[in-house]
Amino acid sequence: MITALKLLGVFVLALLTLVGCQTVRNSGNPPVPEPSPETLRFATYNVHYIILERDEGPWSRGDWERRKVPLALAFDDINADVIGFQEMESFARGGDGKINLALDWLLSHNLDYAAAAVGDPASFPSTQPILYRKDRLALIDQGWFFFSRSPDVIYSRTFNGSFPAFTSWAQFRDLQTGAVFKVANVHTDFRSRTNRLQSIALVAERIAPWIDAGETVFVIGDLNARLGSREIEMLEATGLAFAPVKGATVHFNRGINLFGAIDHIASVGNARLASGPYVIRRKFAGEWPTDHYPVLADYLLGPSP
Repeated sequence: MITALKLLGVFVLALLTLVGCQTVRNSGNPPVPEPSPETLRFATYNVHYIILERDEGPWSRGDWERRKVPLALAFDDINADVIGFQEMESFARGGDGKINLALDWLLSHNLDYAAAAVGDPASFPSTQPILYRKDRLALIDQGWFFFSRSPDVIYSRTFNGSFPAFTSWAQFRDLQTGAVFKVANVHTDFRSRTNRLQSIALVAERIAPWIDAGETVFVIGDLNARLGSREIEMLEATGLAFAPVKGATVHFNRGINLFGAIDHIASVGNARLASGPYVIRRKFAGEWPTDHYPVLADYLLGPSP
């Protein structure tokens, strides 16, 4: 019995040491420089959905009241020209999807930004908006496709029948340089790798004509896949180059950094990584705004042909 307890103690100590080493390895919060006027700053941020029918507890309306000021402060710190959000949803069973507390909050406090990849929820899924700086960029086009065997059917279930997941996208023109580019904002299933691989294959299929046409394309979002994974390799095969994010981008809403980045920024075409990527790993106003960290990087874009 004593030997068993000793072995259990050794195991627990080894586990805690491993977790501690992983947390240190995947942590760090280097300062983010001010962006250069010649570059565009791209960012991705999973902000977690809000459960409208829950008054208290994690991700409830009450929890949103705790999170909303820290989220606004994080948004200010990111200071992006383009930022794609995932899980920006205020969920209620049977709801029409027109309530989006986080989106309305950020837009009302940042009048120099507008939202792309949004619309009437009956015809456009608006839970993955792409916010952009109005004085720098002009919106040209926008769209979506679902990770489904019927990708052009709104809210269609994923390949294995789980909750709908999708890519939102928007096309912009840089008012300063004339550069035109597209941003695909992706959020894949974290539970099922089979689902995730099929979803990434669909992303690769949908962006291939853009790339073949010589367009500049960014793929950003919560891919639930790390650099070196099959999912990332499938996207790299299209020509995308991933910004080399180091360390954790998800922290379980507790600042626990167990594994490498699953939130990414990638580009192909007339875009060059100029600075970053950066991960902002800290609380705001003493609180975690969400269970992910924001990821950002600065790019230099040439004029479109």
